[in-house]
Amino acid sequence: MPCYRCGARQTDPVRGASPWKRGVRDETQVLICPDCQRARDLDLDACPSCGSVSLIRRLGEVECRSCGSVRQARPDEPHVATAKPAGFSSAPGLPAEVAAALDRVLGRS
Repeated sequence: MPCYRCGARQTDPVRGASPWKRGVRDETQVLICPDCQRARDLDLDACPSCGSVSLIRRLGEVECRSCGSVRQARPDEPHVATAKPAGFSSAPGLPAEVAAALDRVLGRS
């Protein structure tokens, strides 16, 4: 899943935790790249209990990672990110890159 703001694709970290962060925007879980994390206007949903934007969405619930508050997600909203950032188009060559990666991992010739 790309960064919801700039469309950058996530790459595997060399070692350790990923520098990418998760958030919830309009009831949809999104990823935020390290560059966009520096922006002050991320426009993420906030916890109604504590105001934190450290939210995750899973199985119809939205949980605050700061205070632990859990609420039901609105059922009329999708639970996977489908919206693309403004000006973002599907990365050219992405299907070919994915196919090549699968071939390498699965040992296909």
